[in-house]
Amino acid sequence: MPVIRARDWIAGLSVAGLMFPEAVAYAGIAGLAPQRAIMAAIVGCLIYGAFGKSRFAIVTPTSSSAAILAAMLAAVPGAIADKTVLVTLIAACVGLLFLLASLLKLGNLAGFVSRPVLRGFAFGLAVTIILRQLPAMAGMPAAGANVLQQVYSFFSGWPEWHVPSLLVGFTALAALLLLRRLPFLPGALLVRGAGIVAARLLDLHDHGVALVGAVPLALTWPALSAVRWQEIAGLLPYTLPMVLILFAESWGTIRSLSLRHGDTVTADRELFALGAANLASALVQGMPVGAGFSAGAASEAAGAQSRMTGMIAAVGLVLIVVFAGGLVASLPQPVLAAVVIAALTHALDPRPLLRLWTLNRDVFIALGAAGGVIAFGVLDGILFAVALSLAALLRRLATPYVACLGRLGEGHDFVDIARHADARPIAGIAIWRPAQPLFFANADAVLNVIAARIREEPATHILVVSLEESFDLDSTALDALLEFDAMLRASGRTVHYARVHDRVRDFIALAVPALVDYLSYSVDDAVALAQLGSKPQLS
Repeated sequence: MPVIRARDWIAGLSVAGLMFPEAVAYAGIAGLAPQRAIMAAIVGCLIYGAFGKSRFAIVTPTSSSAAILAAMLAAVPGAIADKTVLVTLIAACVGLLFLLASLLKLGNLAGFVSRPVLRGFAFGLAVTIILRQLPAMAGMPAAGANVLQQVYSFFSGWPEWHVPSLLVGFTALAALLLLRRLPFLPGALLVRGAGIVAARLLDLHDHGVALVGAVPLALTWPALSAVRWQEIAGLLPYTLPMVLILFAESWGTIRSLSLRHGDTVTADRELFALGAANLASALVQGMPVGAGFSAGAASEAAGAQSRMTGMIAAVGLVLIVVFAGGLVASLPQPVLAAVVIAALTHALDPRPLLRLWTLNRDVFIALGAAGGVIAFGVLDGILFAVALSLAALLRRLATPYVACLGRLGEGHDFVDIARHADARPIAGIAIWRPAQPLFFANADAVLNVIAARIREEPATHILVVSLEESFDLDSTALDALLEFDAMLRASGRTVHYARVHDRVRDFIALAVPALVDYLSYSVDDAVALAQLGSKPQLS
């Protein structure tokens, strides 16, 4: 168990003040009683603190999971009161699927989400959440099915902006940003407290400023009863998307915050922690939970030092429920929106994207991830970004680049002549090295480039091809290589292969055993063999 530091207390209590109204809001999205989200947040933070790794992750119900849960419940006929038992089953199924994914070591699939994708995801998600807070800052309802429609509705409806709400919200935001200069103070907690005091002293509600309002907290739970299989079967198509979106949002949050601070996290362990948290939520009849970005960013902004922050936040949430529920009812909605916006300004740092621009690598993937999350939502946005990164990878692999090698000085090293002016070609021998591993999508194209270069040198009858980039070959690449070899030998040329890995050597030996005599472990060995004039006959 990690040591509790002073900063963890401050961060945990600050986050607890954000968790309470968020939990109430997410329960409302799903059409559930507030206590189901509150209990889920409490046990989610406690269980993740026991099994998880991230010091910033706050595992609670999230807006995305609440929206999917609402769609799942709407797909089942009947009143919501008759379907609340299904929420428990959904949370349990989500937990079991997370645990199964961890057991099967499927966390490695997270490797398909590259760091530029994660950075773009974090940036886009921060922009999305901030834009969704604008209507609350202006004291008007959010209209629109997605964030772009909501932004359009917000700005086109500017005559309806409520000036007192804007003043309260921007005053709170300015105070939060100024208090960052005093990191030893719990800025978010102080601003929320000041907002409650101002609401009561200035009668902000009478001036049209929306308040969080009273929250019913009767801690009674529906009894588990018989559920028809048809109802469960109707929910199964939604359960996998729930798991995917929770993992996409949670892993994106955990990984991006960890990268920013040099922390180490593993996807399999996070899958296990999320599974355990969702099973615990099911036991207390709560909602599905994940590591939401707004709460994680608030934890980061408050200076969390260990994952004890989440546990302290859970305890703080219990204290708020027991002792301060009435006070939270007086919290102005614009102040709560300002707290969320201030917490997310960390994620708007453009330096990671500017670094990619400077390196001229993957900047469009990161921007695509950001734009995808903003335009399509969390799950579709990150799937779009992953597809974009895979397409960029395939484009790089399928675009042929072949280097002509020469000897460096009098040594045994062979390097690209185009990049090393002191490298010298070997008389009578052409040495080529594909810059990509050969596989089904590029083997013909790459080998055709080499064949075309050889045809431009009719006086050269000996060729060395370095296969150092190809750790293995698929059957299509092998067939292309054998056809290339046969074509050149039919034209009277001798072909040797250098830097051949053992797996490739074994594969070639199965297909054409005599070709093994032309395989070498280094370019220098292949050149020496070629200069000896050894010409074994292929069978």
